[in-house]
Amino acid sequence: MTEMKRPLRPGIYLVVDPSMEEAELLRKLALVLQENIAAVQIWDNFSMGQQKEQLIQKVLNLAHARQVPVLINNQWELLRGSTLDGVHFDAAPANFAAVQKDVGRPFLAGVTCGNDLWVVQWATEVGLDYLSFCSLFPSATSTSCELVNFASVLEARRISGLPIFLAGGIKPDNLPELDGLPYDGIAVVSGIMGAAEPAASVRAYADILKQKKP
Repeated sequence: MTEMKRPLRPGIYLVVDPSMEEAELLRKLALVLQENIAAVQIWDNFSMGQQKEQLIQKVLNLAHARQVPVLINNQWELLRGSTLDGVHFDAAPANFAAVQKDVGRPFLAGVTCGNDLWVVQWATEVGLDYLSFCSLFPSATSTSCELVNFASVLEARRISGLPIFLAGGIKPDNLPELDGLPYDGIAVVSGIMGAAEPAASVRAYADILKQKKP
């Protein structure tokens, strides 16, 4: 059991869809993990009757071999009895202190933010590890997210020192539009895992991130 949190590095935060055909998911994930990845999140999109614990363990085996943390989306109970590194909440949980007590070990935690910045304030006060703003652009996989005003990201940096990740519809061709925003990384789903050459897609994002203007 992990007693210390694996660090969440800046860069590309990969989100994988567990409803994807398993062999293809694991094949693409193995290729992506040969690149520099900040973290892997398993999206809360399991198929009916899916053996989620078995798939989670396979993802953990691949990612931990590269020292990449793995987070589960929403279903924090799955941290019990596993080596999952953390949880990403789509909304602030009613009692985060109770979640921490129940899990009983250190873990990474982040939350999705929009234009209502009380979530940023809450996350900062309870000591979460990062913020994720969604959605910066229209996205087929982020249909529940509102479009984020760039001013909201700027204000979040003013009121919080937590790392900021940007998500939703981000592609290499629109990534430069985020120049000037104070962010530490980007979260990507289909832009990488939906690509025919996922490792090449990671490199395309990474090359542009290296040129990011502050």
